[in-house]
Amino acid sequence: MTIHACVPRTMKIVVRRLAVLLAAVLILSGCTEQRLFAVRAVAAGIPSLAPFFEEDGSLGKDRKGLAPEEAHSGLQQGNTPGLYGGTRNQRVCDVKRLKDFLTDPANRRKAREWARIVGIAPVRIGGYLDGLTPVLLRHDTLVKNHDYKKGKAVPYDSLLAAGVAVLVDKQGIPAVKCSCGNPLKSFEKDPEKISVKFEDGNKKWAGYEKADVVTVRPAPRPLRRIALLDVDDPDTAIDRPVGTTGEEDSTFDATKQHAVPTLAGMTFDRADQALARLGLAVAYAEDDPPPGDATVTGSTPGPGTPLAFGEAVTLSVDTDSGAPTDSGSATDSGSPTDSGSPTGSGSGSGTTSGPSTSPSGKATGKATGSAPGKGTPSGGTSSAPGGGTSSGTGSTASGGGTASSSAAGTPTLTESTSAAPPASSASAEGPA
Repeated sequence: MTIHACVPRTMKIVVRRLAVLLAAVLILSGCTEQRLFAVRAVAAGIPSLAPFFEEDGSLGKDRKGLAPEEAHSGLQQGNTPGLYGGTRNQRVCDVKRLKDFLTDPANRRKAREWARIVGIAPVRIGGYLDGLTPVLLRHDTLVKNHDYKKGKAVPYDSLLAAGVAVLVDKQGIPAVKCSCGNPLKSFEKDPEKISVKFEDGNKKWAGYEKADVVTVRPAPRPLRRIALLDVDDPDTAIDRPVGTTGEEDSTFDATKQHAVPTLAGMTFDRADQALARLGLAVAYAEDDPPPGDATVTGSTPGPGTPLAFGEAVTLSVDTDSGAPTDSGSATDSGSPTDSGSPTGSGSGSGTTSGPSTSPSGKATGKATGSAPGKGTPSGGTSSAPGGGTSSGTGSTASGGGTASSSAAGTPTLTESTSAAPPASSASAEGPA
């Protein structure tokens, strides 16, 4: 009897231990999923469920059907050439209407919440909006979005599809979703650990690839001008002064090629600026860009290689080094000058020698410069320098830079320290 009485007790112990082990297995197997961050997809042209401003098309319009560009790096700085697009034939954001709405006393409660998210006093809303610039996303872009529910701004992580119209701030960060007025902030979580939810009419759009999602970080210095790829004419780029909505646009040839300068010996920051003056992009293979004072030891492709606006330059960087003793001057034939004039031997219409990339199109190296991938036009993989340079007035990573066009239409860029850039010699066909 004693033996038989012990059996049930033993079984209970075994069952209890098995239950504990099973729970542990379930927890371990679900760890990866538990660490994922839920991100709500926001397709172009789909109204928000709880917007700050009624999404009826009167405030802004997305560009539906714009295929997302292949990203060469998941991290982009706000001055990356070709990061954003624009159009000369469609106004994508009515900044004045948004300003009138948020400064109307009848909307005081919304304005307080809106200003709180932005980090300004409500009385500064008008001036803040005057400093923003309307653009179209060319990449599927991660942001922190905000709905308006029961008198409060409700934050949520979202993925804005290419074609969504946004206002960007002076460092190239998406700040407002044009069609609904919702304030936006930078996405601060790990983009490798997201779970995108396609809900509420936001169906998965054509061309969506999780691997091509981008996160935008602030440009090293405030921008004065942003060069946008014309989404209606990919061979053309639009040079837009920061804080304008299209009335001061000028255009330039996005396929024009410029030689890669000699960058070895420069700090990473100076090399980034030199490339931006030529409209060549810099992206990053690592989670964050190298230190600004790290020494550049080389580039791929090398000095003298002709590249079109927005194409890639891979930088080799010694992250353990201090500030180098370079003068920061060079020409296009091999040593970048402070003027950044792209008139050296590298410019022309010949075939470019492309950047070093993997078969998937991702740039390789410690720090990479990359052009937009798919969707580039023939004749030189054109793209606009976002926050880089253009034929109207070239903004650099430092925020300065003016330009004048030569008779042949080739941009000649010079540094400017004036508070406001001179008017561009070329005019746009209409506002974007």
